[in-house]
Amino acid sequence: MAAETRAKRPIRWHVGVFLAPAVLVYTAFMILPLVGTLQLSLFRNIEQSQVFVGFSNFRTLFGDPNWSVNFWNALRNNVWFFIIHMLVQNPIGILLAALLSSPRLRFTAFYRTAIFVPTILSFVIVGFAWKLILSPIWGVAPHLMDFVGLKSFFTPWLGKEQYALTALSLVSVWQFVGIPMMLIYAALLSIPDEVIEAAECDGVTGMAQFWKIKLPLILPSIGIISILTFVGNFNAFDLIYTAQGALAGPNYSTDILGTFLYRAFFGFQLQVGDPNMGAAIATIMFLIILAGVCVYLFLVQTRLRRYQF
Repeated sequence: MAAETRAKRPIRWHVGVFLAPAVLVYTAFMILPLVGTLQLSLFRNIEQSQVFVGFSNFRTLFGDPNWSVNFWNALRNNVWFFIIHMLVQNPIGILLAALLSSPRLRFTAFYRTAIFVPTILSFVIVGFAWKLILSPIWGVAPHLMDFVGLKSFFTPWLGKEQYALTALSLVSVWQFVGIPMMLIYAALLSIPDEVIEAAECDGVTGMAQFWKIKLPLILPSIGIISILTFVGNFNAFDLIYTAQGALAGPNYSTDILGTFLYRAFFGFQLQVGDPNMGAAIATIMFLIILAGVCVYLFLVQTRLRRYQF
């Protein structure tokens, strides 16, 4: 009887029918371009023809001073860009979410909207607006700092090598802090009321309740936010390009892998575009992101599951 039941089990063709459009679109716009990029990185244009050179482009990228200096500089800057977001954006997002989830706070809907609005703004608008705000000539930042007696601390942050990348990182934090805030806010609201009531019965309230009860329960959400931040930062390009241009000035101090890839692939000013080297840089970016995601999935997420309720 069991064998007959197994043989008569219907084939669910409708599952494939409903998945087919998404699979086709994802394959056409993600998988095929990715495969094409990986293939292009293994070739080089020699005498107007593509010749297979294996990993020669990667050896050039890592060892040739004409490429390696800019590559390692862009990678260092990208790592710092990511660190700023992890140490500033995500903790602030968690703090804001904790404050907004308090039942005693009024006008929470207004605060949530006001904090999240910059997230939906265009990179072009944000880049040009902050470039104008921080301008030492016509910007409002010097006047605002003078109004509160802090004008002596003002400096043209976007024009100095030691400050430019950090300043743009903080601008990016301002724009996207609403995303971790909303995700953590949703995670806090999803905590069962029974857990909070049990903690209150045990005398755990206020900040102690957040640190001992709520924070461990939202660790999986914090892990997801961290990996999203990692992927987003190592794919970053728009804000740097809008504010500092393709050369990521001053003196490449704000150059990250995205802007380096743009100049290598398409060329800029006196630099001639090289699609093969650009594909090699894109491949390195893909491998970095893939490695980070794998570390999270296989090492971090498995340990965070025990905190889920």
